[in-house]
Amino acid sequence: MKIFFIVGLLLSLNVVLNLCGSVSAHKSSRVAIGEQPLSKIAIHQTVLALHESASIKASPLLLGLKGEDTEWVDIELEHPEPSDDDWVGVFSPAKFNASICFLENSPYGEPFICTAPIKYKYANHSTPTYAQTGKATLKFQLINQRGDFAFALFSGGLSNPRLVAISNYIAFANPNAPLYPRIATGKSWDEMTVTWTSGYNIDKAVPFVEWGSKGNHPTRSPAGTLTFDRGSMCGDPARSVGWRDPGFIHTSFLKELWPNTRYYYKLGHMLSNGSYVWSKMYSFKSSPYPGQDSLQRVIIFGDMGKAERDGSNEYADYQPGSLNTTDQLIKDLDNYDIVFHIGDLPYANGYISQWDQFTAQVQPITSAVPYMIASGNHERDWPGSGSFYDTEDSGGECGVIAETMYYVPAENRAKFWYATDYGMFHFCIADTEHDWREGSEQYAFIEKCLASADRRKQPWLIFAAHRVLGYSSDYWYGLEGSFEEPMGRESLQKLWQKYKVDIAFFGHVHNYERTCPIYQNQCVNSEKSAYSGTVNGTIHVVAGGGGSHLSSYSEVNTSWSLFKDNDYGFVKLTAFNHSSLLFEYKKSSDGNVYDSFTISRDYRDVLACVHDGCEPTTLAT
Repeated sequence: MKIFFIVGLLLSLNVVLNLCGSVSAHKSSRVAIGEQPLSKIAIHQTVLALHESASIKASPLLLGLKGEDTEWVDIELEHPEPSDDDWVGVFSPAKFNASICFLENSPYGEPFICTAPIKYKYANHSTPTYAQTGKATLKFQLINQRGDFAFALFSGGLSNPRLVAISNYIAFANPNAPLYPRIATGKSWDEMTVTWTSGYNIDKAVPFVEWGSKGNHPTRSPAGTLTFDRGSMCGDPARSVGWRDPGFIHTSFLKELWPNTRYYYKLGHMLSNGSYVWSKMYSFKSSPYPGQDSLQRVIIFGDMGKAERDGSNEYADYQPGSLNTTDQLIKDLDNYDIVFHIGDLPYANGYISQWDQFTAQVQPITSAVPYMIASGNHERDWPGSGSFYDTEDSGGECGVIAETMYYVPAENRAKFWYATDYGMFHFCIADTEHDWREGSEQYAFIEKCLASADRRKQPWLIFAAHRVLGYSSDYWYGLEGSFEEPMGRESLQKLWQKYKVDIAFFGHVHNYERTCPIYQNQCVNSEKSAYSGTVNGTIHVVAGGGGSHLSSYSEVNTSWSLFKDNDYGFVKLTAFNHSSLLFEYKKSSDGNVYDSFTISRDYRDVLACVHDGCEPTTLAT
């Protein structure tokens, strides 16, 4: 493989500070629970304080010599005036001084450093005696992110950083390599999409996927290429300190797949000189034909976030369960067929480097099974951007990154609602960050999606969305008295009842909860674990314990709540046939089942008349 490695020298660092975003300082050297760790670094307040006796060295210089996309790096540092508040930031690209700055209405004048690190550790992380000796070693795990890397030693803590020393540059052998494949169902049952990230625009290389089943001649399918720029972001920090070039996102459509067939694929780029750059080989199993009677297994959760295996950034208790959920799903990869991550993916909150790190974290899953996502507040919401909620939860991303990085079979990916089939399941995925109320465009979609399910072929009808539009015993919902997102179920519950939705899933609230089959605040079935015949109402499930900091329950004992668990976990649905469904809630810590129920019924039970769910009849003969 040709080596792509550029080593540069740091430009002179001679200007004063700032940044065009509003990064709040925090007096403590540790950050508050639930806040994006990078947001607490007051990078705009950096003071140039290079010390001739301080040093920081990184090795090895060249990473990924055997095609690896993840490598460990050793750091050695010395500081003659050490403190427990000293920290090391990882910057990529390695040149992070004022020469690359983009100024937009900056209240500070010219910046000295205008980009946040992609991760950081305290200097004493692995060396408790650092404050006494001034010497320490660290290990960072880096992923290939289309750029070189430099390490910077700061004193003064996160709120008053003073740049003390800068390391040598290191880089991956091919920083442009095609990486982190993410597969998703297409708009027809016999189509699978493959999306990935690289450093190659179409003027440098032609992207494609080479794929086929075992023993057959492989096919090549072209890929489209998208990206976004700083101007696509709606606000800070995404437009300022959080900005990082996303590279190029490619999507290929693999069509006319045979059902339940194992396909092998690899990502390719044909360079302008006629040579090829290849990824490693991956595989997936194609979807079953809609209505096909076979074993079909689905994973559902929300709010996972990302975490660092090297321990960096982990000072905020931000997503403490993220790696447990990821690792449990990787361990169990042969035992499920499709994943639904219903909103709040990396919680990047405008720090764009975190999206690469998230796609790398979940890549063993997303490369092997369809990984379907929903839009959450941390992907979409930004004032004046058309989101239903006028909050700054996306950090200025306003949905652009999620809809570019991940494919969903929506008519308009900026409106993140869609339908998809998987064998005996029909899924209607709503977008709670856009208006869902009666009379809205999305309400019309939801009714059309629910009505389109052929319940003889696809008996298991599932609704999913990020915010809780149904029922939750969340503490904050309890204070509001509604036990739902305000205006959540007023319009939708009549649709769930009319079309006899089996289960409605939600995230946003970071715990697990299951209700009885319910309609208009009343349990309509006294059974708790083995439902049969006509169920009469929809079971509501909060599955928001994917990894982010946990939420508290209300002190009110809600009569419709059957099971709660304030821990990290996910749900697994197993359809054995058209008449038998198994629901299981598993904890991420051990993969064991802590709550379950079954549904057993015949087609006539789905057709049966229930309250507000009866087809009209006539007396005419």
